[in-house]
Amino acid sequence: MKLSRRNFLSRAGAALAAFSIVPARVLGAHAPSKRLNVAVIGTGNQGVQDMRLFLAEDDCQVVAVCDVNRASAGYKSADQFLGREPGRQIVNAWYAEQTRAGSYRGCAAYNDFREVLARPDVDAVVIVVPDHWHRVMTVMAAAAGKDIYCEKPLSLTVADGRAMVAAVRRYGVVLQTGSHERSRFQTKFAVELARSGKLGQLKKITAIVGPWNKTGPESGWQPMPVPEGFDYEMWLGPAPWAPYHKDRCLYNFRFLLDYSGGQVTNFGAHSLDMAQWGNGSDRSGPVEIADAGSEWPTDGLFDVARNVHFRARYANGVELECITRDDNVACRFEGTEGWVETGYKGLFTSSPSLLRAGIDPQEKLGTNANHVRNFLDAIRTRTDPIVPVEVGHSSATLCHLGNIAMKLGRKLRWDPAAEKFIGDDAANRMLVRAPREPWS
Repeated sequence: MKLSRRNFLSRAGAALAAFSIVPARVLGAHAPSKRLNVAVIGTGNQGVQDMRLFLAEDDCQVVAVCDVNRASAGYKSADQFLGREPGRQIVNAWYAEQTRAGSYRGCAAYNDFREVLARPDVDAVVIVVPDHWHRVMTVMAAAAGKDIYCEKPLSLTVADGRAMVAAVRRYGVVLQTGSHERSRFQTKFAVELARSGKLGQLKKITAIVGPWNKTGPESGWQPMPVPEGFDYEMWLGPAPWAPYHKDRCLYNFRFLLDYSGGQVTNFGAHSLDMAQWGNGSDRSGPVEIADAGSEWPTDGLFDVARNVHFRARYANGVELECITRDDNVACRFEGTEGWVETGYKGLFTSSPSLLRAGIDPQEKLGTNANHVRNFLDAIRTRTDPIVPVEVGHSSATLCHLGNIAMKLGRKLRWDPAAEKFIGDDAANRMLVRAPREPWS
């Protein structure tokens, strides 16, 4: 089509006017060419929380969201109406508030994450999907050259985690695990107390996970029709095929072993991660692990441990115990000279003097208290963030070991270097799961 000079100038002027209405406060201190383009894959309860953190950083731009659910209620709380369309609306409304025109429609929405990875303008992806998708999306994102913020737990199985480590290092991308407790000063203080010798010789660590916070259908449950706008086949992805039920999906995926590891991998991905960090074993693991009286459901849809209880022993002699207790998520370090506990309910010590111990955790453990900011800085400097892929893999592995020991109901010996159980073929078979085609 021919375009006259007058039409060209008219269209160019309109385009310039549309751009010029974006004030400096929208761009922050960073011109558009200098900002990182971010896409959020998974716009449910945690995904939207993470997305808002990225929106608050003025050197990145959320350009796309992706979710197999167009829009629905039924997430963590009854009043949450989420999915890809509500996610897109949140992004557009955020940027619209910062424009003179009060409008913005620059965020794209996708059903298939592969369309996001195919966009050359996307610098980084935020993966906030059920655990059974983490390996596939992370490996494919790394191969596409995208930096990755992957929510905890990093993996569904030990083999999945190892594949993620290999992909991240092969393609040279940055990966931040969403274990945000590591970016809290309170956690850093407790960990440095444990590592500095201020507690004396470290003897025992107690990792606390919260109880079930959802109730699933009991025996005799029946399949349900798939809601309109929900791509259930894509939601299942590499997991075994199973009939649809509303309590299988969205937030409740955490209570089915096909997609997650229960509260061990949900809350334990924080408390067990802190335990590994304080023990100086966050790139290794225990040498022994055993069930200590866990309780499992005998019927119904949910099949993860109802009450978590296992013990582990490290090569340095430190004993770890993981338990379900009220509604707290915490980690307690006990030494010969005192103890410290950090978690959702605060920081506690055996003596007030420990709070004045004269340690500076920031000096050794990092100064940034913003987990997302740490990730963005790592992208720009091409350095590891505070929870790189190897650390996320190690902490997730401890979660998986605990579930395997509890499921088998016996003591297991573990080789953290080889990432194998010693002399137990049945346990080793539980380290890997065959994905459903075509996701192998």
